[in-house]
Amino acid sequence: MVTVADIRSQKLLSELEDAELAVVAKKIGVEPYTKGTMIFREGEPTRGICLVNRGKVEISKMTADGWKQTLALFAESQFFGEMSVIEDRKQHSTNAMALDATELYRITTEDFRQFEQSEPLMMYKIMRTIARMASRNVHTMNEKLMKALISY
Repeated sequence: MVTVADIRSQKLLSELEDAELAVVAKKIGVEPYTKGTMIFREGEPTRGICLVNRGKVEISKMTADGWKQTLALFAESQFFGEMSVIEDRKQHSTNAMALDATELYRITTEDFRQFEQSEPLMMYKIMRTIARMASRNVHTMNEKLMKALISY
C-alpha cells in the first residue's frame, strides 16, 4: 500500500496537503518494470497518469521511415500520461519504455475523473501543476525551435 510519505515528493502532487495526499494514496497502484520493458506501445489503450517513483522512462515515437525518435525522458518524481487523461484519449500516441529497473505509481483515468467530481480543490491544485509543466515545456520547445531556426 502506498503511503503519504511515499508520494510526498512527486511533482504532480507537490501542492497537496497531507489529507489530500492520503486521498490520492488510497487509489494509487504500484507497477514495477524491469530494464527494457515496454510500459505501453502506440495504439494501446490509455490507463492513466504515471508517476516515476524509481528509475527512468523513455517516451518515443517511430518515424514514418522506421526510426525511433526519443521525445522525452522521465526520472524519479516526474510524471507522464497526463495529456492523454486530460484530452480523453483512448489510445497512446507514443511508446514508453523502462530504461532502468523502474517503479511507477499510476492514477487511473477512472480515479482521476472521480477526483474531479469529489475533490475539486485538490484537482485544481493538480491541474495547476500540470499547466505549469505544460507551459514550461512549451517555452523549452520554443527556445529549441528558435535555436534551430537561427542555426539553419
